Amino acid sequence: MLSFLPSLVKGILASLLLAINTLFWCSLLFMLALVKLVLPFQAVRQAIDPALNAVATAWIACNSGWMWLTQKTRWDVQGVADLPYQGWYLVNCNHQSWVDIFVLQHVMNRRIPLLKFFLKQQLIYVPVIGLAWWALDFPFMRRHGKAALRKNPDLRRQDRETTRRACQKFARVPTSVMNFAEGTRFTPAKHQSSGSPYRHLLKPKAGALALALNAMGDQFHAMIDVTIVYPAGAPTFWQFLCGRTPKVIVRARQLPIPAEFCTGDYEDDSEFRGRFHRWLAAIWEEKDAQIDALLRG
Repeated sequence: MLSFLPSLVKGILASLLLAINTLFWCSLLFMLALVKLVLPFQAVRQAIDPALNAVATAWIACNSGWMWLTQKTRWDVQGVADLPYQGWYLVNCNHQSWVDIFVLQHVMNRRIPLLKFFLKQQLIYVPVIGLAWWALDFPFMRRHGKAALRKNPDLRRQDRETTRRACQKFARVPTSVMNFAEGTRFTPAKHQSSGSPYRHLLKPKAGALALALNAMGDQFHAMIDVTIVYPAGAPTFWQFLCGRTPKVIVRARQLPIPAEFCTGDYEDDSEFRGRFHRWLAAIWEEKDAQIDALLRG
């Protein structure tokens, strides 16, 4: 409706609407989270957690509202219409921009349970929204480099324990556990320096995915493999707010999760680790080919 406005005006308006929407719903979220904090009993958690998720779902729906109001982005989405809402899902997606999160929330909201992400520890300090992620039990992970892990292997065990604790919380209420297997946003510089064998993707990192499957794989209904393509190039968040994202393509598919991946020992069983890497690499090869075909149009 307001997509005729100049880009700068649209960006400012969208930012204001996002801020107002966030502050409104977060005020409700924090009141519910305070009850959970003051009364840390299982019965209270079972009553409060669905309400917290409902508040987050409403926030996402209102975000879709200001996106519709201020933008004329064309959405080409396939594979989400028939997803069963009930149950638990492991969602896997390529990663190019902060916009990916809003895209996933927009197309998946109320089609599958609330998406919850593994976040970098530093993001807990983001004003307002960091506290909201904490209230919703989003897991915060410390990212350790290879040198730090070689120097102190206990850091790897800390990450495993953090993942397991988070998944125990996820098990209480139907949840979609979101994972960006690349571990970071795709850029041409990262693509070149990493020696990725794919044209449009970085090499996937299997560790977090394997940990999530080991912690609660029996509960997952399926993996939802999502591919996001921006034909005009991946936008920055500000470009997205300004309406300078002419088209977004999303493709989703359900994939069965091999039963052995829910019980295997990724850390200490090299044969199992090899099978897991081959499985993920096959998915990544198909995704890379799909992105290439979608860009060719």
